[in-house]
Amino acid sequence: MPKELERDLGLFAVIAISIGAMVGSGIFILPGLALKTAGPAVILAYLLAGVLVVPAALSKAEMATAMPEAGGTYIYIERGMGPLLGTIAGVGTWFSLSFKGALALVGGVPYLLYLFDLPVKPVALALAAVLVGVNLVGAKQTGRLQIGIVVVMLAAMVWFVVGGLPSTDAAYYGGFFDKGSGGLLAATGLVFVSYAGVTKIASVAEEVENPDRNIPLGILGSLGFTTLLYVLIVVVMVGVTPPNLLSDSGVPMIHAAEATLATPGVVAIIVAAVLALISTANAGILSSSRYPFAMARDQLAPESLTEIHEDWGTPVRAITLTGGVMLFLIAFVPILQIAKLASAFQIIVFALVNGAVIAFREGNVGEYDPSFESPLYPWTQVAGIAGGFLLIGYMGTIPLVGAVLITAGSVLWYLYFARGKVDREGAATDVMRRKVGREAVERTKSTFEDIEGYEVLVAITEDTGERREQTLLRIAADIARKNDGSVTVVQFDEVPDQAPLEHASETQSPADIEFEERTAELTEEFDVPVNYGEIVSHDVERAIVNFAEHENADFLLMERSDDPLYAPVFGTSIEWVTREASCDVLLIEDRDIDRIDAVTVVTDRGPFDPRKIAVANALAGEAGATIDLVYPLDSAATETRRETIDEYLGELESLCSVPVNRSLVRTDDPERDFVSVTDPSDVLVIGTDGGRIRGNLFGRPADRIVDSVDCTAIQVESNRERSGPLRRVIERVVF
Repeated sequence: MPKELERDLGLFAVIAISIGAMVGSGIFILPGLALKTAGPAVILAYLLAGVLVVPAALSKAEMATAMPEAGGTYIYIERGMGPLLGTIAGVGTWFSLSFKGALALVGGVPYLLYLFDLPVKPVALALAAVLVGVNLVGAKQTGRLQIGIVVVMLAAMVWFVVGGLPSTDAAYYGGFFDKGSGGLLAATGLVFVSYAGVTKIASVAEEVENPDRNIPLGILGSLGFTTLLYVLIVVVMVGVTPPNLLSDSGVPMIHAAEATLATPGVVAIIVAAVLALISTANAGILSSSRYPFAMARDQLAPESLTEIHEDWGTPVRAITLTGGVMLFLIAFVPILQIAKLASAFQIIVFALVNGAVIAFREGNVGEYDPSFESPLYPWTQVAGIAGGFLLIGYMGTIPLVGAVLITAGSVLWYLYFARGKVDREGAATDVMRRKVGREAVERTKSTFEDIEGYEVLVAITEDTGERREQTLLRIAADIARKNDGSVTVVQFDEVPDQAPLEHASETQSPADIEFEERTAELTEEFDVPVNYGEIVSHDVERAIVNFAEHENADFLLMERSDDPLYAPVFGTSIEWVTREASCDVLLIEDRDIDRIDAVTVVTDRGPFDPRKIAVANALAGEAGATIDLVYPLDSAATETRRETIDEYLGELESLCSVPVNRSLVRTDDPERDFVSVTDPSDVLVIGTDGGRIRGNLFGRPADRIVDSVDCTAIQVESNRERSGPLRRVIERVVF
């Protein structure tokens, strides 16, 4: 049994860690830059940023009480959105917290320079090393240190607010909205990272006492307090300091303190700033180190990162790795720019957190039972997602590029390291799968209900033998007989361009051609209205397409033919007809069909085409046969996926008018296994797989299956209800 983390963080430690993770660079470094962007409306920017964080805070509080495990954001997104997005969130948040911690240390040193003449980087590196050591010793010591830091820091800040408010000058607030809404939103995006620490306590939820109570109270209480504190501090800073001095300063709070407080007050602010920035880095190491720890436990990172020290009870390798990254950043990387990139990614992660709550609530996740539930669901989460992406649009190109790079790196890590090690999927995947399944069932139901009678066109040529013609007519008649349809049989003959058209023109209807005797014979034989005729054309393929459109046919039946040698380069005439026809095309591979007792329908990764089901139901209904619905599941498919697909097949079964057998075939080679599954069948209904380029270069799996089976096969090319490319991708990914 793996060693568990000890629960020894109480409510005050939770609040201290959360406040300590927030109050840092966001208030001591960023106000000057934000003032340059928004003017005095920077006050409103801090308030707006705090409000936009509320949905993510509520969402994290809910999920933390349902899953009080180390890892926080990673755990929630991985369980809700799947291991791929969980990897992106875990890696990205780990880096962004490391960036913020390093920025806090480097940004805190200029405050020290007001009292001591010290080099920036060596001091920052020394402080980082000390904090890594403190985190290695244990979370309890970290919590105690955090409480002490926060008490001293908040005392100085309250002094700053109380002493500075009476000294504010209304003139400094002039032109409050001169920068417009764009400036306000850009500044809000910039200072958004100031509140990122509010939910960091969730990453050590496994070490919190009474998490059902302490996590929500700690998160929401610290957010409300910090938002009010930020706004009041910025009100004082803007109101007592000339805007030019404030916007160009790396230590804006010192200038504000010099304008309102005596020397002891300035010293207190310097001490508070240094403590705040140290606490930000301290909380950053504590929380960020739990991301590789949690990912390693889920096999998304090397197993060695799960090692917990026997005496200290901390994940030493994860903390050491995080500390090493932070030291590297301090020593070699321009932290400020990277921190801006991390801020943009933090907004994306918060959007994913809100989406994860929706996934858990809507998904089939029986074990999700939070003791705290986010109010006003799902509007709270929707507002958080929309607000986050609104801010992203105003943050410029570089932060977006950085977020894309982090995302791409995370995806590559998952694909090449983790994908083969995990067999989980997120709740959102099942939510989307169920939604796709419901839509597919509704499309199938609509296909059945909209039928007033199938109009079936059978296209034959002078080379079509009598037996093949009879097979085509039998299939067409069985389909058309459903709901009192009819069959039109046309022999299309081609003549050279120079030769005259001796028979009917392309636009001529078979009803005008003298084939009454043949028409009567077929009508009586197949017990369905049949029209028989002939069309002579210089371009048979175009004539078939035009005539099918002219007759408003529902289905066009043709013989399936072998591809010529030039097909991979130039395509085939049959392929052109299936692509250009206005109706659905059925390509028939006849193998001496005698009687129909079983019709097998197969699909390739995605819901069944409604037209396949309609064709199978018509054939089986007229023949008194059964339908076998065969769906492939790869060997790594989860039980949740199997249950959802089986429910979907059950809904399709209820739409059919004949007995239906459902088969979920676990296979990593559908082509091979589908052939064996269809052995007892009389008719196979399958698609064409689409994709001209892929099919021409590599061949189509459906064609290879049809070539291998012994029964008559019908390939269905749906043209009337063809899905868009985006929907097809989603269907294949989630189904």
